[in-house]
Amino acid sequence: MKIVVLAGGNSTEREVSLSSGARIAGALRENGHRVLLLDLCLGIDLLPDDIDQLFTGMPAQETTSNLLRSEESVLPSEEPIGANVAELCRAADLVFLALHGGIGEGGILQAFLECNGVTYTGSDAVGSMLAMDKDLSKRIFRASGVPTPEWVLFDAEEQSFSGSLESVGFPCVVKPANGGSSVGVSFAKNEKDLFAALENAAPLCRYLLVERMIRGRELTIGVLGERTLPTVEILPPDGVYDYQNKYNGKTRELCPADLPPEICERIRSLALCAFRALRLRDYARFDFLLDADNRLWCLEGNTLPGMTPTSLFPKEAETLGISYGALCELLAQLANKRAAP
Repeated sequence: MKIVVLAGGNSTEREVSLSSGARIAGALRENGHRVLLLDLCLGIDLLPDDIDQLFTGMPAQETTSNLLRSEESVLPSEEPIGANVAELCRAADLVFLALHGGIGEGGILQAFLECNGVTYTGSDAVGSMLAMDKDLSKRIFRASGVPTPEWVLFDAEEQSFSGSLESVGFPCVVKPANGGSSVGVSFAKNEKDLFAALENAAPLCRYLLVERMIRGRELTIGVLGERTLPTVEILPPDGVYDYQNKYNGKTRELCPADLPPEICERIRSLALCAFRALRLRDYARFDFLLDADNRLWCLEGNTLPGMTPTSLFPKEAETLGISYGALCELLAQLANKRAAP
């Protein structure tokens, strides 16, 4: 197949996306596909007469220097989709989404591709939007019987809360309502810490989640098709799973997690319930906390899990004997089936 791997973009998770995209493109080429690795916000200014020549079957070690440009190349947010992106996507058999955060994961790009008649991997526009908005997704979790920590929403523009902070209490967690990769996440022990955290995260997102801190074991579980993958326990070196500890290689992951059978079954059931409640498709990853009373709390869902060398979703699949290349192929074929007449 001819496949466009869309990566980069101009979100706060651009660097992670570039890493995912380069690795996915290499795997798909090794699988025999002709692949164009394309930065969403840069695009390609001048197209050749024969667009097909941009799709290469070169091996995985091919340099990605043309894609991995400096931050100065990132377009401003009002131009998030680069030159000729739509035309290049239409020229492909399918688009493999390797984007994280921003319009690439929140439903806008998915709607754009649907309007252009493009087949793409992962959840559709509605599911992507619901999962990306942490306030909406937590409301859906609660309505569907999936436990989630108490929270209120802070409007950084209006400087107002959606409810009483007393329902959350201290310590609490502050996070952008539509972000990922733990970018902008802070912990507050008191009111002074809270307002410092809100001020720090406000430039990233107008709406911020203030969530009750649950002390417990960090767990994550992937959903692939109609089944769950093995649960992973995350063990960061200082007990905080922030952006730095996610990607510095120092965090330990136990896969499968050492959990009692009843907890394993409970987290699988909750993950599938959350997946269906958010109307997701193909794959996703859900983050949970297991407290001292063995209660599970769902924090959020991720519709485009990272596919970098340190990412958890491919590690979960590998535990079941699904190699990285096989995982990329499976995701591509799930999307390709939707293109069939």
